[in-house]
Amino acid sequence: MIVMMISAATFAANPLLREYKTPHQTVPFNELKIEHFAPAFDEAMKVHKAEIKAIINNPKAPTFANTIEALDKSGRLLSKVAAPFYALLGAETNDDLQKIAQDLSPKLSEHSNYIRLNDKLFARIKAVYDKKDKLKLTPEQMTLLTETYTGFADNGANLSDADKAKYRELSKELSLLTLTFGQNVLKETNKYEMLITNKETLKGLPDDVMDMLAENAKKAGKEGWLINLKATSTIPVMKYADNRDLRRELYMANSTKCLVGGEFDNRENIKKIANLRLEIAKLLGQKNYAEHVLQKRMAENSENVYELLNNLLNAYKPTAEKEYAEVQAFADKNGAYFKVQPWDWAYYSEKLKAEKFNLNDEMLKPYFELERVKQGVFWLSNKLYGLNFKENPNIQVYHPEVKAYDVTDNKGRFVAVLYTDYHPRDGKRAGAWMSSTKDQWKDGKKDSRPHITNVMNFTRPTVTKPALLTFNEVTTMLHEFGHALHGMLANSTYSSLSGTSVYRDFVELPSQIMENWAVEKEFLDQFAVHYETGEKMPAELIQKIKDAQNFNTAYFTLRQLSFGFLDMAWHTLEKPFNGDPITFEKEAMAKTQILPVVENTAMSPTFSHIFSGGYAAGYYSYKWAEVLDADAFSVFQEKGIFDKKTADSFRINILEKGGSEHPMVLYKRFRGKEPDINALLTRHGIK
Repeated sequence: MIVMMISAATFAANPLLREYKTPHQTVPFNELKIEHFAPAFDEAMKVHKAEIKAIINNPKAPTFANTIEALDKSGRLLSKVAAPFYALLGAETNDDLQKIAQDLSPKLSEHSNYIRLNDKLFARIKAVYDKKDKLKLTPEQMTLLTETYTGFADNGANLSDADKAKYRELSKELSLLTLTFGQNVLKETNKYEMLITNKETLKGLPDDVMDMLAENAKKAGKEGWLINLKATSTIPVMKYADNRDLRRELYMANSTKCLVGGEFDNRENIKKIANLRLEIAKLLGQKNYAEHVLQKRMAENSENVYELLNNLLNAYKPTAEKEYAEVQAFADKNGAYFKVQPWDWAYYSEKLKAEKFNLNDEMLKPYFELERVKQGVFWLSNKLYGLNFKENPNIQVYHPEVKAYDVTDNKGRFVAVLYTDYHPRDGKRAGAWMSSTKDQWKDGKKDSRPHITNVMNFTRPTVTKPALLTFNEVTTMLHEFGHALHGMLANSTYSSLSGTSVYRDFVELPSQIMENWAVEKEFLDQFAVHYETGEKMPAELIQKIKDAQNFNTAYFTLRQLSFGFLDMAWHTLEKPFNGDPITFEKEAMAKTQILPVVENTAMSPTFSHIFSGGYAAGYYSYKWAEVLDADAFSVFQEKGIFDKKTADSFRINILEKGGSEHPMVLYKRFRGKEPDINALLTRHGIK
């Protein structure tokens, strides 16, 4: 049907619009050109509109099948076109792709509004919803019906014509601003360089970090050591550089991004985004944007979010203050004549950790060679869920560093495709994430299996060493692989409820629970061997990792809480904001601050999670999910960390179900009760 809607010439010329003749119908990245995307989006939106019109103009009375299911199945071509575009935009972007994204943003916003604000379509949806109790639907069907109805109602379907027009304009403007915000952060990050020509300035840095910085300089056509604002550069410098002035300069550069004027300054964008969100919320009958968002979250409302944040703050702050005092005392003992500042914290903390536990990243990295860590994570997913991974060189990838794997179960059945992309590039945004280039859904006997991507920014190999990961990078890989498992094991009927299409404060459970295995000897024994000698990580070193697991954990918890409070402050505004974003931020985060506050620095101008990602009024989700994961992992601890029955239950009730039922229903089915914070407090040694 789709082919017939598109002209033969357009179909033949554009690989995005053709059926993929590739392994598992993976994206033919080698065939894609920049000029393919804009016309493909235009054609796909036309097809989607035709599909919507077919639903609206169906002469038969609205039913679950001809309206709700038909709507879920619509737009597959648009999803097919969008998936590789946004994969490239995040991991291999350039000015041309960013220009297309800017041009597309209002078009896609308007297209979404055409559907969401369509009176005739909503009338059919409402007709089915109003008789839902008589339809004898399965739980998944009932969820789809409810989510479809409320999704329309909560996004303007019940508005007057005048307010619908207003909503269209606001959402279009918001879409463009959030895109601009994220692009500014990437451009400002890539712009910064600090070339060091005197080796003495970098005293304290490990050899492999020096090699990496030298390689940075060489790639830039310069001599010396080049520091940039990518995490692989900033984190080791802040941890190990003896030169305090260097640490301060790098801290200030990183903490004033998009803040100090110029074309990438995000302060005005912050105000506009916050105010647009508030205006949209009020248009939809809510007092603030948080209440609008939290309608579809486990937390349900801002009061419950603040209760969680405040309970954790009260539980952890006394310990965090002791941790700061301990670091300050250690710095004093070692000749510091100053109060420990943010640019001192990582440096003295690392040295204190080494003294207390005889442990640091440099002792662990030789045992965490990237490829072996990846194989270890593959082994764990096989042990728990029976998955196998085999690299498939016939699958096209978007960059030579990307690898693609066929994922099968223990019976040889195809489960998914997994792409891995591990190192930083100028075209890749910071951080780590999971995404999908093809979703899972079922249509009759057909089960469309997903194509999942894990993207990281891990330390690169050097001339003398392979890529060796810090322990934090190991846990990051486990975290993102948890998201990948959520996507790969999806077993839903409807694409809109499949995989990670769950409430935002539930989506981090499958990822964060995976981090728990990082300190388990039985897991580490499978892959953690010295890259030079081949010897397993000694048991005493593993014990040191466990002993040091809670080192400064209260401080890091307060840091996460500070971001949660800041997010909620921006999104519980009830009047338009016209003040100074930096002053506002300091006030919002004040009660969580342990380190001294540095003037003229801020988080908000680069807080992409909430201003250009999907975590607006949702950053608390990380702590919410940490409560869930500690509670859930306690079952593995009780039954055995590789217990098959527990793993099967987690797979069947959590990983496979996606958003097919309310997350608390799914969690209680696995756990037998609602979660509480006690397991987390116990894990962190607070209780």
